[in-house]
Amino acid sequence: MLTATAREAHYVVGDWQSAAFSTGPADRDRAEAGVAAAYAAAGLDAPGRYIWVPSPARGAVAAAVLAGHGDTLAAAGLGELVAQARADLGDVPAGASVLAEVRTRPWEAERAAACSEQGPEQWPQAWAETGGLLWNQVQTLVTRVRGAIGDLAGGDVTDAQAEATASLLRGATLDAVLGQHDAPWLALFETLGRLDGPLAGLAEAARATGWWWPYERLVILSERPGELYRDEPGRLHRGDGPALAYPDGFALHAWRGMPIPPDFVDSLTGLTAARISSEENAELRRVMLEIFGYDRYLAETGARPVHRDETGVLWSIDLPGDEPVVMVEVVNSTPEPDGTRRTYYLRVPPGTRTARAGVAWTFGVDEADYHPEKQT
Repeated sequence: MLTATAREAHYVVGDWQSAAFSTGPADRDRAEAGVAAAYAAAGLDAPGRYIWVPSPARGAVAAAVLAGHGDTLAAAGLGELVAQARADLGDVPAGASVLAEVRTRPWEAERAAACSEQGPEQWPQAWAETGGLLWNQVQTLVTRVRGAIGDLAGGDVTDAQAEATASLLRGATLDAVLGQHDAPWLALFETLGRLDGPLAGLAEAARATGWWWPYERLVILSERPGELYRDEPGRLHRGDGPALAYPDGFALHAWRGMPIPPDFVDSLTGLTAARISSEENAELRRVMLEIFGYDRYLAETGARPVHRDETGVLWSIDLPGDEPVVMVEVVNSTPEPDGTRRTYYLRVPPGTRTARAGVAWTFGVDEADYHPEKQT
């Protein structure tokens, strides 16, 4: 049984969702107090220094420098970041990483105890009702950040240098405590009443800061993002700037969760159907289609419907080197305030053969089971 009631669990998950996607300056005093508590819970002396960096990218570079890879990164075009890291770190020895003592071991112990307490039937339910509600969105964000950190190498570098740099930097991100992005598991642990013990300091830091790297004598802590934009399903999304941005300019650009180049949307001024058709990158072409408008593209390319019935019209757009874009056109049965009725184009699987099947798919049922009493 869950320690918290369903209502309490709902609020716990909401609180951790807010923490996971918080923006703005870290609460540095609170974060440092949480880190010191985590060290104490692990039986370690508090770190002598706290080094603050403006993004997890700067933190990963600093961690890679501590691991002795500074010259390799500098040779891969990251000399300025390496110099900044060395200036931040100074000459005082950091000591070995204590990630295992501070986070990994107490985390695994609490998870094992909670799993045993809940049992094989209750444990999956407990996760599904707490951390599982946050996992996909948070983990997708973490994966994107890690990937962008690995792609920092630029300029005139060889493929081998770029690959080696990506491996080093992504490895450095695996040595970090994820701070606010540990929210899914912390939501579970709090619901089960397990944040008053060894994980209390980790939870306190997670509410106050982003990723951090623990060492024997110092801790590297990164700021939270300054900007974060997501669409209704929770995907990174912004058309007029970075969807995720940190104070030092480290940023991710995305459209409906899809990575795009920083200047991609701005480059679409005067977009035409012909340009969309000639775009070789299938993912970018889909973004262009959405911005241009499916209805407009259908009209300008002279597309013909595949099927129509009382539910709507099925369209298919053949695109070179990509699966066809199949959509069902439906008209909202509820009129707008001015009396007009809006038309929607809904993406459906490429194998859809009838409009009814497409509409049924959007409701999560088979065509044979779709019998609406009233369409809305």
